[in-house]
This record gives sequence, structure tokens and C-alpha cells, in this order.
Amino acid sequence: MNLIYLGDAMCSWCYGFAKPLDELLADPQDSAPLQMALVMGGLRPFTTEPMAPARADELAGHWYRVADASGQPFAQAPHTALHQPGFVYDTEPAARATVTVRSLWPQQVWRYFKTVQHAFYAEGRNVVEPGVLADLAGELGLPRAEFGKAFASQKMRDATLQDFQQSQAWGIRGFPTLVAEHDDHLHLVGSGFMPIATLRERLAKVASAHDTQH
Repeated sequence: MNLIYLGDAMCSWCYGFAKPLDELLADPQDSAPLQMALVMGGLRPFTTEPMAPARADELAGHWYRVADASGQPFAQAPHTALHQPGFVYDTEPAARATVTVRSLWPQQVWRYFKTVQHAFYAEGRNVVEPGVLADLAGELGLPRAEFGKAFASQKMRDATLQDFQQSQAWGIRGFPTLVAEHDDHLHLVGSGFMPIATLRERLAKVASAHDTQH
């Protein structure tokens, strides 16, 4: 079974979902070993307006709910990236950085995606900044200069836009969304945060339904 994960590195529930998804990938249990493709959904791409302080407080409050549900670490206000003066919540650069790693070092893409999430949510780093995204690649042992050159290219901008368009073509409006691919057929596993027990249950239902049809 192949999984397709549609998400965004700057989506808080996607960050929360990384833990149960990691657990599933490490131990599929009844499933055969799982392969997962990562598609960038495009949460708030091409935003240009700086975030207002009141909106930053509102979002930080939302993050506390994600922390409670997932157990993931979050920076506390006013130490979040949201509260940095002039912060613009544009999710395209982080998505493009992930697409860049997926294109050049596909074995590292899930690790890089989670590294960007942790940097943004737990460490309060501004992952809209190309330099920060390149630093994170370097911290994983990827060649920083090669990453930076590819990240800035029109090819990666176009590839990222194609991800956004694919997500829209499938009618995906919320993240995270997990889809299973069986014999060229796509099956929705679920949208939104799911604890590991729910995730395994949904996956088993998809597999069972597919076996019944065949």
C-alpha cells in the first residue's frame, strides 16, 4: 500500500500529526511496509501582509489545543515566530523547500519536513526566510549551497505550484489529509489529526474495503 500525505510544514495540525504518522511508518503492524509520498497542500501560500499582533495571539492559542492533542512541543508566546515583528505567514517558501529536498534527496524529505515543522513551532524560527530553510537543510547534512540554488530556481517554484494544484484537483481543502493508493485507485484514509489507534483503524478499513472489491 502506498500512502499519499497532503500537508503543509506550517500547518499546526500537520505538525501534531507527525507523531502518529511516524509511529505508523515505523510499525505498520498488519499492513505490508508502507511507502509514503509527500504532497504540499498549500495552506497560506503567497501571503504578503504582515501578521497583526492580535491574530498572532489567536493562532498561538490554537496551537495550545494542538499541543494538548498531540504532545508535540510548542514555543510559548511571545517567543513564537508569529510574534516576530513584521512576520508574514507565507507558507510557499517552506513548501518549496520541502519540494526541493524531495526532488534532490528524496530519502530525506520526510525528515526535512519534520525539521522545518519543529523549527517553526518548537523553536520559533522564521521558516519563511530562505536562509533559515537552507540552514535547516545544512543541519541535516545536505549541501547548503546546492539546496539554496535549487530552492531559488523557477523549476522548484513550478513544481511547488503543481503540488498545490494537485491538492486542489483532488478536492483537498484541509490538512493533514492522508490518502491510500491501491492498484491506481485512491482511497481517503482521513482528514485532520488522528491519534495512532484511529489511524490504524482507518487504514485497516481501507485495506478491507479494497480486498472485498477484489
